[in-house]
Amino acid sequence: MALRLFDTAARELRDFTPLTPGKVGMYICGLTTQGAPHLGHVRFAVAFDVLRRWLTVGHGYDVALVRNVTDIDDKILRKSAESGEDWFALSYRNERATTAALETLGIIPATYEPRATGHITEMIELIDTLVERQHAYPAPDDSGDVYFDVKSYADYGALSNQSLGEMVAADDADPRGKRDPRDFALWKGHKEGEPATASWPTPYGRGRPGWHLECSAMARKYLGDTFDIHGGGIDLRFPHHENEQAQSRAAGLGFAQYWLHNAWVTVKGEKMGKSLGNALEIHHLLETHTPLTLRYFLTAAHYRSTIEYHEGSLTEAGAALERIEGFLRRALPGVTTIEPTGDETLPEAFRTAMDDDLGVSGALAAIHEAVREGNTSLDEGDRQAAAEVAHTVVAMADVLGINPLSAQWVGGGDGAEDDTHAALDALVQQLLVARTEARQSRDFATADAIRDQLSGAGIALEDTAAGVRWSLAKHTKD
Repeated sequence: MALRLFDTAARELRDFTPLTPGKVGMYICGLTTQGAPHLGHVRFAVAFDVLRRWLTVGHGYDVALVRNVTDIDDKILRKSAESGEDWFALSYRNERATTAALETLGIIPATYEPRATGHITEMIELIDTLVERQHAYPAPDDSGDVYFDVKSYADYGALSNQSLGEMVAADDADPRGKRDPRDFALWKGHKEGEPATASWPTPYGRGRPGWHLECSAMARKYLGDTFDIHGGGIDLRFPHHENEQAQSRAAGLGFAQYWLHNAWVTVKGEKMGKSLGNALEIHHLLETHTPLTLRYFLTAAHYRSTIEYHEGSLTEAGAALERIEGFLRRALPGVTTIEPTGDETLPEAFRTAMDDDLGVSGALAAIHEAVREGNTSLDEGDRQAAAEVAHTVVAMADVLGINPLSAQWVGGGDGAEDDTHAALDALVQQLLVARTEARQSRDFATADAIRDQLSGAGIALEDTAAGVRWSLAKHTKD
């Protein structure tokens, strides 16, 4: 089955065929670094990380992924002015926090992560081309502003399926020097009160880039005039992505061949965001939940479906993970961490689900069905069959970035603690096998004696639908 992806521009599922056989170029709009990352911010990164993994593992593509950093814009300057912190210091601090959050959630690092402020030359070159082609014009008031002329580009509105007549200028749009209120800024002239460090000299005057211009210039530099996939949150489709496509194609570039957009994370039906007071910052969530739990929560819904966050969301995600990990620990005693070898055969149900526009619900169903089969094999004493299933579960889970035994989630330290856990787990698993065999033989006295033996050693057992889980018993002081 061919990989099919929902192309926002075409508004339909399309077979995915890369421009260059065996290679995929993908550009993802990253975060604007005006604040610390919250759960809603990072959904895009998880969604496109799953796509990248499936392109690589499921189809063998060599993926070049570029994810930008918007390190200069109106919001950053406004936050800087409010806090009294230099804009570049504020931006860099939040960039580091974002990078840490993405690494913590197991996002594979981008092939390259360019900053807007490092690509002024490329932006001016693109502006020059648009002015020469009469798709852009400098403002006549010597403000230094340069605008894209939306009426000059006949296909403006094609991405978001709008006609120009239906569009209105944003309420906060700066109208100075525009031929049409719907024209958008390619370059913003330096304004009184803004820091001098937030402007660069150009033939059009000192200023800084417009938000939309940044991505077109950086995508072109690192992926070429035409590339395969452009992704981002659905809220970016208009005006950001519409403007990117218009300015790039008006300049004669092929630009993105497929557009993919992920939906929001909502709280009580509203988009998660700081302005609503419902933002859940990653560093706060990690005080009470594991990174893998957050990753599972963000992965479990289809990327085009809205995720509604509620108080029990992460608890439910953690319970689902425990079922997977519980089986893997039982089926692979003594193994602390394990990664796929690449030789595993992924079940057809899993492949079919993933090839259908990244159907993670079906993919997770295949994982949990395999876990049930593996636990049945363990209950029947067929440990070899269970181990084979476990390796398949590891391979499937790794595609989604949720393998509980990956070093990403289990590793850390100098390895001594992991080695100790592995040694203890091997001993406990031997006793658990003996206990299971005793129960199957209806020798309950022996089974109870084994439980008592483990309990006396400070090990608690829990019989669950996913099998027996053990943990070190918690002791309280008198």
